[in-house]
Amino acid sequence: MIDAQTLDVPAETTKLHTVRPTSRAWVPGACVWCGDDDAVEMYRNEPRCGTCREKEEIIEGARRFLGMYGLRPLGGTLQSDDEEEREWRVNARDARQVLNQIKLATPPDPALVRKALRPRAAAVVAESAVATPRAVTGTATRTPSSTRSTRTAAAPAPAAVRSDAVDLEEIQSRALALLDQMTQVDAQLAQVAEQSGLAARARRSDLEKQKATIMRTLGALEKARQSAQR
Repeated sequence: MIDAQTLDVPAETTKLHTVRPTSRAWVPGACVWCGDDDAVEMYRNEPRCGTCREKEEIIEGARRFLGMYGLRPLGGTLQSDDEEEREWRVNARDARQVLNQIKLATPPDPALVRKALRPRAAAVVAESAVATPRAVTGTATRTPSSTRSTRTAAAPAPAAVRSDAVDLEEIQSRALALLDQMTQVDAQLAQVAEQSGLAARARRSDLEKQKATIMRTLGALEKARQSAQR
């Protein structure tokens, strides 16, 4: 879930400072790794602050570079074949050092983190419902008489959704799952954003379709939630 293992520092490197995990306690809305509340956003399906996200991306970038060229994985040595490889390894080591220094002494309970995310999920669902286009345009401008005549000619109006027939907990659970999917889709879109070629364009198109489907489903969940609360 969180990538910040402690490295054994080789003799050839400068001695690192002793890691002192922060004594602050986690509160809802704060970063689950260090407890900071600065620029907190979802990262790998959990709230992380700007500093943590930056350091994690440095480590992930080093992994991608080493894997791309079939080099030794990240570990406890900075031994490298050239200066560029060494720079990636040094940056990843320094990023891990920072993450270990700011790590909470007591990580938050995952159940509490998920519970704290529910209000955010409801807010995102509401925003998605507003952004979702109406299936039929001009409905609000119809006169009562024309509406009644249309219903009579077509079919009886559907019965209102009963509040006791809708599980609000299930709606929130599905919304959180969809938000997790959207986070993964956004991350994949960011990876292919700068790539060119037919394969990259096809991948972007597929990811954008997936995101649109998620948005529509979130909109439908919000309508169900509003009906249940009437």
